[in-house]
Amino acid sequence: MVALWASKKVGRPVKWTGDRTEAFLTDAHGRDHVTHAEMAFDANNKITGLKVKTYANFGAYMSLFSSSVPTYLYATLLSGQYNIPAIHAEVVGVYTNTTPVDAYRGAGRPEASYLIERLMETAARQLKVDPAQLRRTNFITQFPHQTPVIMAYDTGDFNASLDAAMKAIDYAGFAARKAKAKADGKLRGIGVSCYIEACGIAPSKAVGSLGAGVGLWESAEVRVNPVGTIEILTGSHSHGQGHETTFCQLVADRLGVPISQVSIVHGDTDKVQFGMGTYGSRSAAVGLTAILKAMEKMESKAKKIAAHALEASEGDIVIENGEFKVAGTDKAIAFPMVALAAYTAHNLPDGMEPGLKESAFYDPSNFTFPAGAYICELEVDPGTGKTSFVNFVAADDSP
Repeated sequence: MVALWASKKVGRPVKWTGDRTEAFLTDAHGRDHVTHAEMAFDANNKITGLKVKTYANFGAYMSLFSSSVPTYLYATLLSGQYNIPAIHAEVVGVYTNTTPVDAYRGAGRPEASYLIERLMETAARQLKVDPAQLRRTNFITQFPHQTPVIMAYDTGDFNASLDAAMKAIDYAGFAARKAKAKADGKLRGIGVSCYIEACGIAPSKAVGSLGAGVGLWESAEVRVNPVGTIEILTGSHSHGQGHETTFCQLVADRLGVPISQVSIVHGDTDKVQFGMGTYGSRSAAVGLTAILKAMEKMESKAKKIAAHALEASEGDIVIENGEFKVAGTDKAIAFPMVALAAYTAHNLPDGMEPGLKESAFYDPSNFTFPAGAYICELEVDPGTGKTSFVNFVAADDSP
């Protein structure tokens, strides 16, 4: 804030850089929990209930988002990938003498995954069953699935992710590798972690019920220029994720045009009408979907223009390799010619406005729920305590 004030005062850019000591003293911390948890199983190793009490450190004072992280973003994912019929979660926010916490790298979801997966590993040891099999026994397999902690999972295949990870690390051969390591005087272990995420932070109604002062939709605008180049205006701002490539790929692939023909405009408040920004893993799930919906509107109008020019039915028009084609024939018109026709407006369908520019707003009805399985194999020298990572595999499913 001081840098902004100084910049306005002197009329020049001002940059402030904190050193590492300053960062440790003042930057928001990601998380600090003390948790007691209990998990119950029946005789068939099925989870019957989960009880969690978490003390969440807020630091010396409340930051912008700190109270939401250990509640709305943490407690709501305490079901993990598992069919848990009853969950009781209590979160106590505590003020301390440390710097404040705030949303940072996952915000709440890693804490939930860590807790659930440590419980599953501990339970497997106490029940004397294979950790992977215990997870399989309790995986959710029927969708949609309503958890006891608000979230409703729309889809998923948790067995597939675990199968892929176990195959990649040769889980079946671990016992033999462990025996060989023991013969060599080493200890060898293997650990499994199955996570689920809640991405695409929304819908607006959900955050509205919590008292948020904004909606969590995203906007997009597709501007096709008379020569066929395409500008995509998005409120989802890139700060290193590569939107400039990913967003362009979607548009280029749909139309079959070179990616160089597409440009992304973001972060320019003189051009972009409105936007809710980039956070909560929402750029593709929300921002890119808004672009898709604007593209569908643009394509619908472009197909009408192409059908009129080719004297064909709109329903017979397909888009392939940068052309609008009449399916089953050799009749086609190039995308730039459709764009030019939209702006010259000499021969448009009756009642159609000139131009080829469409916008859209997208407000999701639910989160998206990426999930996956990670497996790590390591070896320890009991004499020195030196730990070596033998292998680490990850299988991710981003529906």
